[in-house]
Amino acid sequence: MKRFPTTLLNGYRNFMSGRYVDERERYRVLADQGQKPHTLVVACCDSRAAPETIFDAGPGELFVVRNVANMVPPYEPDGQYHSTSAALEFAVQALRVRDIIVMGHGRCGGIRAALDPNAEPLSPGDFIGKWMGLVSTAAEQLQNNSVMTATERQTALERISIRNSISNLRSFPCVKILEERGKLQIHGAWFDIANGELWIMDPETRDFVRLEP
Repeated sequence: MKRFPTTLLNGYRNFMSGRYVDERERYRVLADQGQKPHTLVVACCDSRAAPETIFDAGPGELFVVRNVANMVPPYEPDGQYHSTSAALEFAVQALRVRDIIVMGHGRCGGIRAALDPNAEPLSPGDFIGKWMGLVSTAAEQLQNNSVMTATERQTALERISIRNSISNLRSFPCVKILEERGKLQIHGAWFDIANGELWIMDPETRDFVRLEP
């Protein structure tokens, strides 16, 4: 039998002797009464950009769905499998979250792949390639921009992708209706892994503004 990763076992022991002890009662309440998170965060799978860590959130506070490049697909009730759409539906319709945050980050591998015209599929299924097709139009436009550096193009597409996902969010009837009624708010955010900066999207101008620590 293969051994469970030792680093994770050690981490679990630290958790049980540390944070769990401090929040034991909170976990018991969550177990008995269920979860009531106030915010849904759509984040990237990247191990460097965990929303619970960045926002210093406790158990039960955030409902997080993570995928490659933190993207929300458009509303497509076609009978296929839609993991992100299912999580969104549950958060909005069952958990009644009050806020949705689409949070991107710097140095995103998925975005980098979308900007690389020579990127090869990682497998015959090319799941990442198809998924990143959600931003292919914007990626092609940026590829042809010779004025911008590679780093500038990547940051630009990371933020364009956030705006694109917010537009797709509003294609879901449940989201659109609740937002119009003032019962749901949608936000965009971008996290810089290198220096810990958090940039918030202005809802009016859609520019990203750095949050002062």
